[in-house]
Order: sequence, then structure tokens, then C-alpha cells
Amino acid sequence: MKLSQFKFTLPEEKIALYPTQYRDESRLMVVHRKSGEVEHLFFKDILKFFNEKDVFIFNDTKVFPARLYGNKEKTGACIEVFLLRELNEESRLWDVLVDPARKIRIGNKLYFGEDDSMVAEVIDNTTSRGRTLRFLYDGPHDEFKKALYALGVPPLPDFIKRKAEDIDVERFQTIYAKHEGAVTVPAAGLHFSRELMKRMEIKGIDFSFITLHAGLGCFREIEVEDLTKHKMESEQMQITAEACNIVNTARQNGQNICAVGTTVMRAIETTVGINGLITEADRWTNKFIFPPYDFSVANSMITNFHMPQSIQLMLTCAYGGYDLIMDVYKKALKEDYRFGTYGDAMLILD
Repeated sequence: MKLSQFKFTLPEEKIALYPTQYRDESRLMVVHRKSGEVEHLFFKDILKFFNEKDVFIFNDTKVFPARLYGNKEKTGACIEVFLLRELNEESRLWDVLVDPARKIRIGNKLYFGEDDSMVAEVIDNTTSRGRTLRFLYDGPHDEFKKALYALGVPPLPDFIKRKAEDIDVERFQTIYAKHEGAVTVPAAGLHFSRELMKRMEIKGIDFSFITLHAGLGCFREIEVEDLTKHKMESEQMQITAEACNIVNTARQNGQNICAVGTTVMRAIETTVGINGLITEADRWTNKFIFPPYDFSVANSMITNFHMPQSIQLMLTCAYGGYDLIMDVYKKALKEDYRFGTYGDAMLILD
């Protein structure tokens, strides 16, 4: 398929700038793949579609405050630094993006914090915007990370036009977030409240937690019309033996398996074998899913309403069917569903 096939007009006012007051009270559109039927409910109504021993697969990655604002030495120019990943713990090396990139050269020093308490030196160019920074910090690593993260803010996607000081840190995190490493939140998981998950437990629904540290590749624009030529950036993932056992047992017993979000779907499809069972993993993945694609594990998926030409929309179309999902998006716009990370949810069922 072509990039242009995933283009649609999304009015800016349809993009949610804030989450709903309560996590599980966002709207929920239920899409039945086989019949094409569509229902309009609230997210807390999701329980009516699942039974005892069904399994929900969650991504328990935790977002870290990856966006920093610093100043360049001598000129004092304001520089935005986006932390991507730590390259070397001992040397305090980080892979970052800088903006504006044209002002940053190898050898420049950047200062962070009101009292310039954190200093970094540019030691390498990686891409037109990418740099490698060495943070000059003498204390223990845990102390360094704590100090570094204290200077940052959660990296809301650019389409959520909010001031840095106006970011609600708690709501840009799932309630079950555990393993730090993501630069953006797996949005489908934001709808789950503690109360809802307790009701799920009482009903006998099982939970399987996997980890995929979502990176900036989730939001970078695709620059090729032929989707087969697009290369996803690699993201770190981990699937434990326990997580595999929960999912595989449910699949062998004919239970429903629900993937909570596109990151979960990419992770399980990365590790599934020809027998339809998932395997343990501690690796990186650059899995890019777009139509047509045969899914092997989950028979339902929860996802948000995504941006035009995004990889999340492409995966959703691959799972729900291109024609059906694009038609559903027209309905969502007409019915005033909220789009984006803080937006409403869709449940796709067989």
C-alpha cells in the first residue's frame, strides 16, 4: 500500500489536548470486523466483551522525562534536547536530538538547570538532528540519572500543543508503568483505571505484561510513498517466560486474547512462531506492520484514534481491514471522537 492511502483531513479541534477527568470514562467505539457493526460506548463498558480466563496483554514500559531545555555556551542560545537512549552508563553517553540543530557543533558545551548544574559536551554527529552527548557528572550513576531526569519534562507529541510547565506527569503514564525506557506513552493503556482493572480481576480476566520501549519512530513522518521502503527505528523489548505462558495457555484453550495497543501488537508479532505461540525475548525490534498482514496471536485489539499517515493507523488498518477502518474514522470524525494520545479508544473484535 501507499502512504497517500492513509491521508485524511483531521481538524485541529478534534485532537485531544487533555485527558478525560477519569481514565475509564473516555468514549469507546467497538468495531466488529466480520459484520462491520459499530457500537458507541464508554471505555469502562469494555468488560461486557470479555470473560473469565480471557487475556489482556499490556505494555508496562514507563515514560521518562526525555525533553530538556538548555543553553549553549558563550551565546546562551536556548537549545531543546530530546533524550533518546543511554549509550554508555559509565561514560554518561546519550543519543539525543537537538533543536535547532544548525547551532550545535562537535565540542560545544550545553548547560542545563537554573544554576547550570548539569553540563554536557557534544562529541559526535549521528544524523542531521542527532548528536551524542557526554554528560560531565562525577557522582554515582543513580544520582546522575535522578539529577538528569529532574531537569526534564514528559515528551508530549508535537501535535499536543501544550506548554512544558502545563504537562500532567501522572496522566502521561499508565497506572501499571514499571520499566523505564519509553519516550512516549503507549496510549491505549491510558484508559485503564485501578477500579477497572480490579473489576477485570474479579471477573477472572488474566493479565500478561510485556515491555516495549516506544521510541520517536512512532511519531516521525514517513517520507516514502512506497511503504515497503520505510525503515522503522529499532525499539528495545522484553517478553518474559511468565508473559508467554499466560498468552500461550489462553491461545491453546481457545480464550480471547486482547492486545492493548499497537506497541503490544508489534511486540507479540515480532516473537510469534509458526505454531502461533509467542516466545521469550530480550532484544530490539523494528517491526513495521501495514496492510496486508496476517496476525497470529490476538483476536482483539484496543487502540486510540490516530494521526493521518501514522504507523499506528497503518497497523490498525492491517488488523481491522483497510476499508472498514478508514470508514470508521469518518464516523469518528462525524461523531466527535477525540483523536491522539489523550483521545478516545477503539476496540476491534472479530
